[in-house]
Amino acid sequence: MDFSSKILENAVNEVSRLPGIGKRTALRLVLHLLKQPAENTKYLSEALLHLRNDVKTCEKCHNISDTVLCDICQNPKRNPEIICVVEDIRDVMAIESTAQFKGLYHVLGGKISPIEGIGPQNLQIDSLINKVEQGEIKELIFALSSTMEGDTTNFYIYKQLQKFDITTSTIARGIAVGDELEYADEVTLGRSIINRIPFEQSIKS
Repeated sequence: MDFSSKILENAVNEVSRLPGIGKRTALRLVLHLLKQPAENTKYLSEALLHLRNDVKTCEKCHNISDTVLCDICQNPKRNPEIICVVEDIRDVMAIESTAQFKGLYHVLGGKISPIEGIGPQNLQIDSLINKVEQGEIKELIFALSSTMEGDTTNFYIYKQLQKFDITTSTIARGIAVGDELEYADEVTLGRSIINRIPFEQSIKS
């Protein structure tokens, strides 16, 4: 792809670093920005800088937040005895959109994947175990994607929790095996939360 401007080329190269965006899409976005009023680009730049510099991670659940504790953890109407374990914030957003879950979350920040060099020590698993040790949690819902990595992560955590008096369940397999949670439709995902099954049952099937 030949560029008439080095400045344009640099902008396209930076935008194309974003996931799912190739050079042609990046070029279309950059040219769109050039056609917009200058203040629109300024607002976008300020929003991105604000995001990068000021966004926080909830100290309790590791969700992305504007404050030390996220809105979900601060909500007195949520049930703190039920924790839904998810991979990342996109899964929190997907489950929240169903309006079927009234507990709290724990964001692991990924899944165990030896191929990618991600082990238990790279995830927020220790902090989850610490929560359970405090004795306030009665049920842990595993809501990771139905992939080999997701199942491995579920089983690892399950083994760490066997000595505690706590119910472990997993979302029902309305979510197809191999599917990522964030792409499931709201109705299917909502039913999977409601019809969750004991984790022991899921590893026997």
